[in-house]
Amino acid sequence: MILVDVNVLVYASNKADPHHSAALEWFNRQLVGPTPVGLPWMVLFAFLRLSSNRKVFPRPLSMADAWDQLTSWLAAEPVWIPQPTERHAEVLGSLLAHPGVHGNLVPDAHLAALVIEHGLTLCSTDGDFARFRGLRWMNPLAP
Repeated sequence: MILVDVNVLVYASNKADPHHSAALEWFNRQLVGPTPVGLPWMVLFAFLRLSSNRKVFPRPLSMADAWDQLTSWLAAEPVWIPQPTERHAEVLGSLLAHPGVHGNLVPDAHLAALVIEHGLTLCSTDGDFARFRGLRWMNPLAP
């Protein structure tokens, strides 16, 4: 079971990005495969925010198009929305105690906690996740 980070979704949606083809191919395979694909709301909201932003996309999606993309992913058979469990505060607290975790890394710690709680593998191109002990993660675009 996997959880996909927003950077993979943005690359898969942004035709101008050099990672577009690889990300789109990888993500489309996940959407039709047998492995459950976790897309938590924080990732989906980040996709809406980034994909409709002119500073991120040369031609940003309209909110209607971004929402349509998001709902098409949610309709895919293996997709589910991971929720925090009763262990979330404990797991998150231990991750926030890692040296150097503050500011912009707080959302990463929250995502890492969801992954750990549910026994998932995080799929992200963000190397910052390597700092979290106990987190299984992979870069789906790595050669």
